[in-house]
Amino acid sequence: MNWLIGNKVELRPVEPSDLDTLLLWENERTNWEMSGTIVPFSRDLMERYIQNSNLSIYQTGQLRLIIQARASGEAVGTLDLFDFDPFHKRVGVGVLVAMPEHRRSGLAGESLELLKSYCFEHLDINQLYCNILTDNKASLKLFEKVGFQLAGCKKQWVRRGKQFLDEYLLQLIRSDAEGND
Repeated sequence: MNWLIGNKVELRPVEPSDLDTLLLWENERTNWEMSGTIVPFSRDLMERYIQNSNLSIYQTGQLRLIIQARASGEAVGTLDLFDFDPFHKRVGVGVLVAMPEHRRSGLAGESLELLKSYCFEHLDINQLYCNILTDNKASLKLFEKVGFQLAGCKKQWVRRGKQFLDEYLLQLIRSDAEGND
């Protein structure tokens, strides 16, 4: 079984040829709120990141994969694992479908399904989690559709301008994914 290839997408490692695309996506200010970024990434920093992207998730605590549309071969977004904790067997998940024309097309959902299999079967993870602003209805619907459940709400967690926003914590526990509650 190849966990990283689906009907619509292929999840692949970051390549040096992705540099300009990643700089564009990472430096898009509308994406900063979701990633916690407050300053732009330099070309040098992104080049070093890509050079080290071959390191194991066990070494870095994170993994970024490119979401590539199989029909066009185009990179359309990223899937991130972060805060990897092999002792507690949990990892955070983030997804970005960068171009609006590719959103709501099933690419993110299929990517998350592939990632779930990879994490549960290959990394032996017990729990995936994500953080979603309460006003991000599309992301909330996406993660719930693939099995994540609301676990709590962090009040006034993220600053947007002069206001503070609440953020949901969602979890997908392996027994939930396997139907063994």
